Amino acid sequence: MINRGKALTGLLLSVILIVPVVSWIRLSISEKPIWSVSIYAGTGPFDLHPHPLVPRHPVISASDITDAPSDFVADPFMVCVQNRWYMFFETLTAASGQGDIALASSDDGIHWRYERIVLDEPFHLSYPYVFEWNGAWYMIPESRSASSVRLYRSDAFPFEWRFAGELISGAYSDPSIVFKDGRWWLFVLKDLDTLLLFQAENLSGPWTEHPRSPLVSRDRNVARPGGRMIVYQDRIIRYAQDGDPVYGIAIRAFVVDEITPETYREHEVLNAVLPVASGSGWNAAGMHNIDPHQTGEGQWIACVDGKRKSGAFEPGKGARRLVDRIRRLANF
Repeated sequence: MINRGKALTGLLLSVILIVPVVSWIRLSISEKPIWSVSIYAGTGPFDLHPHPLVPRHPVISASDITDAPSDFVADPFMVCVQNRWYMFFETLTAASGQGDIALASSDDGIHWRYERIVLDEPFHLSYPYVFEWNGAWYMIPESRSASSVRLYRSDAFPFEWRFAGELISGAYSDPSIVFKDGRWWLFVLKDLDTLLLFQAENLSGPWTEHPRSPLVSRDRNVARPGGRMIVYQDRIIRYAQDGDPVYGIAIRAFVVDEITPETYREHEVLNAVLPVASGSGWNAAGMHNIDPHQTGEGQWIACVDGKRKSGAFEPGKGARRLVDRIRRLANF
């Protein structure tokens, strides 16, 4: 009887010790999204596919970043200056968990070379929306963690950037700007599911919220900006991220039928062929940003991003999850 009692006690102690360890291991294993960047091509802004001449997709990945540890690269925007392409994108620095803005270049838009990080702030940056105005180059990256939409100007394009002013105050994501009919239009995301619109006569402001804003409320499928706003056939094209049921599944396109200081109407292009999760490879799990450019009659090129999932063992995160679970059980 004594031996049986010892055996039961030993078994109980083993269970008490093993169960938390097994739980910790399970809670430490997670799927990590790995974003990278590539090039698409097609006949128009609603017909874009993987570029057939690109020798390897993606064209830029975290392993290409040489001046800082990188977990992934995403949110690409590109411009062509004197027959040379410059692509700006977010690199998420592994050491700090913070995004910085990096640069790659190409002579043909197909073969790309990583340059270096060109914008690093004490806070997270992403979505480097770069554009030209009156002979100068500007960038509006996402700076939500700084609670403002910030404008940067290049003093020596494409490498040197300086802060040029705050456009609007608030924790907004993916600011996307376009100039049409003598006015600037600035689309921003609030609370991850609501699309706001601001307007101004001058780039520096003052900026006021449009009377029809919010344009989209509580809808993760169509609210979040998904790349450059372009003017095509005299109408604005708005790309949106499809973020439901999971973040960054695909890109959707909307044509702005009417935009004035008082009115706004748009409709979705339902038959568009745009970036979407492929189910395999570098973009197996999703795509959420596009910057298309027309290079000739019926010829378009676009930089895009895509994600795959990779298993990761994160013991610290597993320990925190286990402690939180024990606390919830203790308070039940």
